[in-house]
Amino acid sequence: MVIATQPLAAQAGLRMLERGGNAVDAAIAAAATIAVVEPTNNGIGGDAYAMVRQGDGLHGLNATGRAGLRADAADMRARYGERLPQRGWDSVTTPGAVSAWAALSARYGSLPFAELLGPALHYARHGFRVSPGVARKWAEQARVLGGQEEFRRVFLPEGAAPPAGALFTQPEMAETLERIAATSGADFYTGYTARLLADHAAASGACLTQEDLAAHRADWVEVLRGRYRDTILSEMPPNGLGVVALYALAVLDRLDVARHPVDSAPSLHLQIEAMKLAFARLASRLGDPRNMDADAAALMSRENIEQDAARIDPRAALDPGQILPAASGTVYLAAGDASGMMVSFIQSNYMGFGSGIVVPGTGIALQNRGACFSLDPGSPARLAPGARPLHTILPGFLERADGSVAAFGSTGGIFQPQGHVQLTVRLAAYGQQPQAVVDAPRFKVGNGRRLVLEPGFAPDTVRALADLGHEITQRETSTWDFGGMQILLRRNDGCYVGARDARRDSHVAVG
Repeated sequence: MVIATQPLAAQAGLRMLERGGNAVDAAIAAAATIAVVEPTNNGIGGDAYAMVRQGDGLHGLNATGRAGLRADAADMRARYGERLPQRGWDSVTTPGAVSAWAALSARYGSLPFAELLGPALHYARHGFRVSPGVARKWAEQARVLGGQEEFRRVFLPEGAAPPAGALFTQPEMAETLERIAATSGADFYTGYTARLLADHAAASGACLTQEDLAAHRADWVEVLRGRYRDTILSEMPPNGLGVVALYALAVLDRLDVARHPVDSAPSLHLQIEAMKLAFARLASRLGDPRNMDADAAALMSRENIEQDAARIDPRAALDPGQILPAASGTVYLAAGDASGMMVSFIQSNYMGFGSGIVVPGTGIALQNRGACFSLDPGSPARLAPGARPLHTILPGFLERADGSVAAFGSTGGIFQPQGHVQLTVRLAAYGQQPQAVVDAPRFKVGNGRRLVLEPGFAPDTVRALADLGHEITQRETSTWDFGGMQILLRRNDGCYVGARDARRDSHVAVG
C-alpha cells in the first residue's frame, strides 16, 4: 500500500511495487512525483525526513539542509534586527530532499534509481492536472510571490495561478530531474544543477555556494521513543519537534485521559494542557543538536514530566507562556510492502513554494526553512555556518502491544506534534480505527490560552472548554492549519489499512 497527499504520487509508488520494488522504492517514486504535482507544499528544492522499518529495526534519516558556510549572524542582525526574513535568499538553506531520495535508495532500494524518478519526469514533461486544493494554495501564493520575476515566469506562465483541472507542464524541471536520475542525485550537489544554483546565488549576492552544496549530507540517526499506555511512539530527534509530542504524551500517560469520553471537554482539556506545557518546557531549548544545552533524553526527565502533570488543573486553563511559530506547507506519504518494510516520509518547502527564489533553467523553487533560524546568539536554534534550523516537519511511527505497527504523519507546521499527540491518544486510549482518527475534529493550541477548534466538536463541549478559560476561535470550515493526516497501519496479520484525509486533497492508492 502507498498513501500520499496526491493520487498521482500514490500511483507512482504502486507502480514500483508492481515492478518488484520494495517500500523504499515506492516511497522515493511517490516523493519525487509529489515534488512535481504539489509544488505549493514541497519540491526538489526542499527538505525531508524519513523513517524506515525493516525487520524489527526502525531507522531515521535526517535530510534537512544547513546554513551556508559563509552565514553571518551578526550581519543578519545588522540588516534585519531580531528576525530573519521569510522570503528571499536570506531565508534559503541547502536543499536536502534529493539527498533523502539518494540515501534511501543506496541503503534499501532494489530498483534502479533512474526508474524511480520516471513518473515524476513524465508529469514534469507532459503535465499534470492541478487538483482543487493545490489550485487554491497556488492562487494564495501567487499574491505573495508574484512579484518575483523567475517565480512568475515558471509558476504563473499566463500571469496567474493555474485553475483546478488545468494542465501544467514544467519542461525545465524535467531536464533537472533527468540529470538527478542519471546520477543518483549527485548532479544536484556536485554537477551541472549545483553550478546553476550556486551561480544564481552569486549573481544575487547570496551566500549559498557550490562548496555548501557539495558538503551536504543526509544523516542516519537513532529515533527517539516514548511510551503512551501500551503504545510506543517513535519520533525524529532534534533539529525537529518530535520530542515535544513525546513529552506531551508522557505527561498524559500520568493523567488517565481514557476515563473521560472521547471528545469530551475533560478529555480535550487534559490533552490541550499537556500540549501547551510541552511547548513551554521544550520549544526554546530545541535547535541544531550541536547548539543545545541538553540532549533529548535529559529534556524528557521523569522529574520534569511529573512536575508538569501535577501542574494541570482539571478546572482551569493554564498560561504557561508558550510562544509558537506560524504554520507552513508540507506533504506526507507512507509505503508498505509484503515483507513488512515500511517507510514514513515527510517533505517540505516550509511556506508553500518556499522562499520565492526560483533558479533559472532548473524549475527549482528553493525552500525558506532558514526563516526558522534565531538571531539570538544564545538560542540553540541560532544561525551559524553549517547549522540546521529548527524544523516542524515530523514523520511518525507507532508500535502497538497487539503487534500492529503504523507509519503516520500530519502536515500543518506547528500543528504537526499536536496532530501526533491527538492521533496517538485516539488510537491508544480510545481504540479508534485509523479512518475514524483521521476524520475526527482537531484542536490546535496557540500562545497562552489561545485555542483553535476545527468544525465537528459538540457545542456543549466548546462551551465547556470556554468555561475552563480557553480562549477559543472556531473555524467554520476545515483548513490546512489543522494539517492533512495520513495513517498506514500494518495489522498483526500482515494486512495493511490506510486512512486518508479527504478534506485536504489527500488520497490513498491500494495494491
